[in-house]
Amino acid sequence: MDLNGLAQTSGEWLRGTGPESDIVISSRIRLARNLAQFPFLSRADDAGRAEIESLLREPISSLPVDGELTYFSVNNLDALDRQFLVERQLISREHAEMHGSRGVGIGAEENVSLMINEEDHLRLQVLRSGFALDECWAEINSIDDALEEHVTFAFSEQLGFLTACPTNVGTGIRVSVMLHLPALALTKEIQKVFQAMQKMRLAVRGLYGEGSQAMGDFYQFSNQVTLGPSEQEIIDKLKEVVDGIIKYERRVRDELVVKNRQRLHDQVSRAYGILRSAQTITSEETMHLLSSVRMGINLGLVDGLEIPTTNELFIQTQPAHLQKLRDEHLESAERNVARATYIRQRLGSSNHEHN
Repeated sequence: MDLNGLAQTSGEWLRGTGPESDIVISSRIRLARNLAQFPFLSRADDAGRAEIESLLREPISSLPVDGELTYFSVNNLDALDRQFLVERQLISREHAEMHGSRGVGIGAEENVSLMINEEDHLRLQVLRSGFALDECWAEINSIDDALEEHVTFAFSEQLGFLTACPTNVGTGIRVSVMLHLPALALTKEIQKVFQAMQKMRLAVRGLYGEGSQAMGDFYQFSNQVTLGPSEQEIIDKLKEVVDGIIKYERRVRDELVVKNRQRLHDQVSRAYGILRSAQTITSEETMHLLSSVRMGINLGLVDGLEIPTTNELFIQTQPAHLQKLRDEHLESAERNVARATYIRQRLGSSNHEHN
């Protein structure tokens, strides 16, 4: 797997092929695990981190999952490559910014990512296109079982899996679904969703997880409770909640089309027009405009443009991807010009018409 080559492609989770993919971008499950014989990373020195990495690297590299896993020593990657992996959701921002020995095993389809020495000794992640939590769980559960044949995880009969952060103790599971909710955002109905999530102790975050903004009307919904309920119960609860949000978004989209079709069509057309003609554009504006266009495609207001293209553009117009695609370091203003050029090329490559 060549990181420069990856910039030209997209992982399976971006292809818009999964269930409910008009609204659900991706489903993800993460598991936090620690080796029984080592202290948590907050107490580990550099030698300890190196030992943990070398101990986990072999069983991870030989896992028969998602094609063949490619292993990267994250501490040996430059800042641009680390940022690139963050933008592709293959490592966390924390993993990119930490120090010392750490690595990641990445599957050929980018559905599987196994981070060594992030907050915990090991973070397993499975991503899937669309609303596919059961498939994520089946795969990550089998990976977890396969690893347990080679290593012993820190586990307490009373508490379950032991983790660096107390909020992950128990199952160590984080279940999340990334939704595109432009209609709820446009009508301000999203506030009701946030309030309901708070009451149900579910977290709402932006595109890049904790501390990130909800750019482009993307919202990640995930569990906060990991101790008490089983993994399946946690998954089932989130599935039920997300199902309700999907229905809510669809209903509001349909109402917008009935009540304000002309205004909505105008908004989508203007967004599409700017993207196809802008000479310079920021990442934030790109996300905002692509969000409108993506909704327009789903509502039949744009012809000749596919959802996978808009999904890819959300990622490929991020700073590290642009620099990879151009194979040069770009300052912020230069990136804005390069971004506009790249979008014009992608959207101008075929003859798109409006209804």
